[in-house]
Amino acid sequence: MAAYSEITIEQYSDFSTNLSIDTDQGDNFNLSSFSVSSQIRKSYYSQTYYILDASITDAANGTIYLSMPSANTANIEPGRYVYDVVIDGPSKIRIIEGIVTVLPGVTR
Repeated sequence: MAAYSEITIEQYSDFSTNLSIDTDQGDNFNLSSFSVSSQIRKSYYSQTYYILDASITDAANGTIYLSMPSANTANIEPGRYVYDVVIDGPSKIRIIEGIVTVLPGVTR
């Protein structure tokens, strides 16, 4: 079952966060043979989506970096969204899911 995590993105600002992935036993999840991807959608059924740039920064210790530049956050309407992070390798696993809150920006 995917872990749950909420994130906040400020519209018109660069966004980034590091996520540490653990096994059910609490050990670091070795991501050496995996790639990673992530999307944001208004609902689980929305056809429109926004890509969260996802990369593995420390495979042995299960660290994933998510980011989105300000040019892309500017295109997301403020509100609540859903997201997930999927790793793909020997198997495809949804490892994190949750809510994204996009806060409106004033200065553009």
